[in-house]
Amino acid sequence: VSTDDQTTRLQLDEARRLVEVRGWELIETHEDVGFSGSKDQRPGLSALMTSVRKRRIDVLVVWRADRLFRSLHHMVAMLNDLTALGVDFVSCTEPFDTSTPSGRLMLHICAAFGQFERDVIIERTVAGMAAAKRRGKRLGRPRRRFDLDAARARLAEGVSIAAVAKELGVGYGTLHRALREGNPKGSRAEAPAAA
Repeated sequence: VSTDDQTTRLQLDEARRLVEVRGWELIETHEDVGFSGSKDQRPGLSALMTSVRKRRIDVLVVWRADRLFRSLHHMVAMLNDLTALGVDFVSCTEPFDTSTPSGRLMLHICAAFGQFERDVIIERTVAGMAAAKRRGKRLGRPRRRFDLDAARARLAEGVSIAAVAKELGVGYGTLHRALREGNPKGSRAEAPAAA
């Protein structure tokens, strides 16, 4: 639950009931009270994954998948981890149950949609970059100018390239490359602007 005034009682009751009906033994419960499910760093989730990695559990039971996963991508990745560790996943209120053939099919369908979603995002990104390039737009971070003569002067004083780069607010590699490319004296070099 995302706020302290909400309760997990309903979720715990239904999860316990499912465990009992299936004849399983409840080993431990994990809660994140006051943390949004959209956060990937949650104390309860971290403790759960520690138990999974130590192979303390055989089945992970949740009230609803959205109580655990922050996105479809997160769901697919985590379910792959659980499968690799031999842990089944069961939802109390949804048809997700990797301990049954139909439940595994449902998760494969979700995984396929997750992959499709990622592929579409990549396709749109590539198309958008190509269109921007055709319009003459320069891709990448905008360039920021720096004084290469000042850098050469500081280097002549015996200051290290790393220190000079830091003074100028550019990366070590950027300064090193500008020096190596031998920009003519008196010119100003360009470096990508800091993000």
